[in-house]
Amino acid sequence: MTSGEDGQGPADRDESEPAVFLSEPVRRKTVEIAAAAMPGLAPAKVPAKLRRFLKFNQAKRAKLARADIAAELAGGDAFRADLGEVLAGADAPLVRAVADGGAVSAMADPAEVAALAYLLRPEGWRALVAGAAEAVRTEPEAAAAEAPVDEEARRRIAAVDKENQRLRGALTDQRSAAARLQEDLRKARRELREAEERAAKLAGDLAAERGRIKQADSERRAERRRLESEAASLRSQLDELRRADREADRLADSRLWLLMETLSGTATGLRRELGLEPVADRPADYVADERCAEPETRETEGSRGLDQTDPQRLDHLLSLPNPHLIVDGYNVTISAWGDTLTLEQQRNRLVQGLGALAAQTNAEITVVFDGADPIFGAKPSARGVRVLFSAKGEIADDVVVDLARVEPKGRPVVVVSSDREVADRVRRHDAYSVPSPMLVRRIQRG
Repeated sequence: MTSGEDGQGPADRDESEPAVFLSEPVRRKTVEIAAAAMPGLAPAKVPAKLRRFLKFNQAKRAKLARADIAAELAGGDAFRADLGEVLAGADAPLVRAVADGGAVSAMADPAEVAALAYLLRPEGWRALVAGAAEAVRTEPEAAAAEAPVDEEARRRIAAVDKENQRLRGALTDQRSAAARLQEDLRKARRELREAEERAAKLAGDLAAERGRIKQADSERRAERRRLESEAASLRSQLDELRRADREADRLADSRLWLLMETLSGTATGLRRELGLEPVADRPADYVADERCAEPETRETEGSRGLDQTDPQRLDHLLSLPNPHLIVDGYNVTISAWGDTLTLEQQRNRLVQGLGALAAQTNAEITVVFDGADPIFGAKPSARGVRVLFSAKGEIADDVVVDLARVEPKGRPVVVVSSDREVADRVRRHDAYSVPSPMLVRRIQRG
């Protein structure tokens, strides 16, 4: 903007209004005031080519951007009007006086008054600019004619103006700094929100991962317990198989030894192996039946052999090689002493009698009592006698039959019981059946 330029653009100028021309001092002062007020503008309102000068101080900005500022002021009213708003908000007496159209101090710089009037555009600003410009032109002559102005007053006025300019610059710098701080604050808040969102997402991912790890650990523990249970079950089965194998081996060895012991016996053993019981009939008995008359009265069953209840028949069986005498305990005791003795006394009497019988023979003797019946007192015992009680839920009859069953074929096994069912069952295992009274008589005989 030169001294002959108008303050309005060609397109905006009202043809009915006279043109306003700024002298060189007024134009220079206008550029200086505009340079001082630029930092007070929002960055978006500063023309693009002037923004790079905002970082400079006021004096350097007015010097380096003089031509660009003048061009922007001459190019339109938007930039000039924005600067006017900044100036109107400044707390300066001269600015208020010009903006309000009031009386301007005679001490004011005419060029500064004309520049402020041009930028603020108060009512009658054209006359104010023209008058100030005329005063600028006549100032040299008037200064020569007038008496010298008080130098002290001029210095004070200059100091006040300088302080005002400094304060305006500081205010502008503070506003610019505040704008930058607000922008930094918005950026920091945005970054904080993003960080919080990322933290929330990571917390969710962490919780999900912890849940997955916990689930996997629970499944691993359950699988471990299952495998340990299976291993314990397999170990138990293995121990059971080993125990059964040992028991089978022991039973087989025992049966083999007993069989060999029996086979090494005398001809009586051979006769037992062939399944021949001691006969009750003799050859002479057959001749007597065929050729002789039977007597009218007989004290015994006949003269052909031993009676089934004769104790000598039991002695004959126990004289076989390595016999095993199995006794159905309560079947014997109750039939013999059930009315006179208690169960404990019955057990003791039977076991003591069997002990004496073991001492007289080479027989293995086993007596079995029902374990379901109450047992009072100590378990009876005698040398050479095995005393057994059936387990809970079992009866002595089944134990007696099992004892006969496990013995090897060929070994003499004698079962004492008056129970017909027990007698029939043991005969299926090649055992001799002897009624209970026969054993009672043999024990009583001593």
